[in-house]
Amino acid sequence: MSGGGLLVAGTTSDAGKSVVTAGICRWLVRQGVKVAPFKAQNMSLNSFVTREGAEIGRAQAMQAQACRVEPTALMNPVLLKPGGERSSQVVLMGRPVGEMSARGYHGGRQEQLLGTVLDCLERLRGTYDAVICEGAGSPAEINLRRTDIVNMGIARNAGLPVLVVGDIDRGGVFASFFGTVALLSPEDQKLVAGFLVNKFRGDVSLLEPGLEMLHGLTGRRTYGVLPFRHGLGIDEEDGLRVSLRGTVRESQVAAPVGEDVLRVAVCAVPLMSNFTDVDALAAEPGVVVRFVDRPEELADADLVVVPGTRGTVRALEWLRERGLADALRRRAAEGRPVLGICGGFQVLGEHIEDDVESRRGQVDGLGVLPVRVRFAREKTLTRPVGEALGETVEGYEIHHGVAEVLGGETFLDGCRVGQTWGTHWHGSLESDAFRRAFLREVARAAGRRFVPAPDTSFAALREEQLDRLGDLIEQHADTDALWRLIESGAPTGLPFIPPGAPA
Repeated sequence: MSGGGLLVAGTTSDAGKSVVTAGICRWLVRQGVKVAPFKAQNMSLNSFVTREGAEIGRAQAMQAQACRVEPTALMNPVLLKPGGERSSQVVLMGRPVGEMSARGYHGGRQEQLLGTVLDCLERLRGTYDAVICEGAGSPAEINLRRTDIVNMGIARNAGLPVLVVGDIDRGGVFASFFGTVALLSPEDQKLVAGFLVNKFRGDVSLLEPGLEMLHGLTGRRTYGVLPFRHGLGIDEEDGLRVSLRGTVRESQVAAPVGEDVLRVAVCAVPLMSNFTDVDALAAEPGVVVRFVDRPEELADADLVVVPGTRGTVRALEWLRERGLADALRRRAAEGRPVLGICGGFQVLGEHIEDDVESRRGQVDGLGVLPVRVRFAREKTLTRPVGEALGETVEGYEIHHGVAEVLGGETFLDGCRVGQTWGTHWHGSLESDAFRRAFLREVARAAGRRFVPAPDTSFAALREEQLDRLGDLIEQHADTDALWRLIESGAPTGLPFIPPGAPA
């Protein structure tokens, strides 16, 4: 017998689907329910490597943490990694299967994946008491309905009730709720059980007349009004704009333990990937993280991070065009700290041979690390464990570039020359003891009287965030009604709202 299920859809992208899904998952697991997350198709440059070596969206990995289960490829069978405006790498069941244009994907490939997606969902429902699914964008994208496998397409095929989340902080939430339902076909409307208001500021009693009118217009109830809270993001999927409102960076900055703060500047390279790497730095009391795109913004930085990117050669060109390349070279020559992660590590090297990602062949790097990179067609997907600065480090690798290290001191899988560091390892800064040791090195090189806090646990901070999401659902949603949806499906007799989806 299959377990219960629910699809969390949204009126728009960034309505709060990922956060609400994680919150429902955490609330359920605290009730003793065995629960798993699921997103059929994710478009994101923020990804994670599971223990079996599969690449999935980081949001689903964090939702798995909310469920207190190990993430697997079943939870995100299709991942699209944009490589530009019109094409993406398609990752199927955790492994890349090629590049594809949006037209090619929606023109047939997406429909072919429906069987795989439904099989993954059914396997999860056969293992767990409940599976909380997350949609993508809006379910009312009428131009994409025929090929949809992540919103109503999966709800129809799996018989899932649908909860529509709307961000009231943006305005227009009532029109968005009504319009979302009214643009769905009769068969899809039967599955839309109701609404959840997200990011409400103020007195809920002032909102209630509108919710009653919405019920009268649609025949569907509102399952909760979640208040606006700072710093409730998890590892989001949509980009820097979202990330800057994310978990640790919106929380209150604690006073430094030492006399000085430490300033970290992150180069906002194009197609930036896994920018969540710097969340662990921002979690430290007294560390100030900002994203920059001008060379003068590096002047007062104690540490500059060149993050991962899905377009290494494009990022190199961007750094040169903006004058950041010369600024990075000057920093390295002056012995001022620079950390390159994954694609950022590659651009700091001497040469890049790329016949895979950009197909530009031989390209000169910035030349500050003795490293040569050759792009392989096979992607490296691993979860390494090692040691650096006398501390144990865990991380994960997601890259096509193979680095040949020709000198310098060993640093994880990369190297260090003076105060310039490079590694392919994402997530290394989440290892608390290593992060503290690294920040002490940075502070010493920068001449700052900064002292890392002795007790900051990044994993504990993540757990606190997930518990806060669970609290939001428990305190501000009708959890009895939510459980009835998960267990029994959408209510019968829900009215049709015209005009419905066009033929």
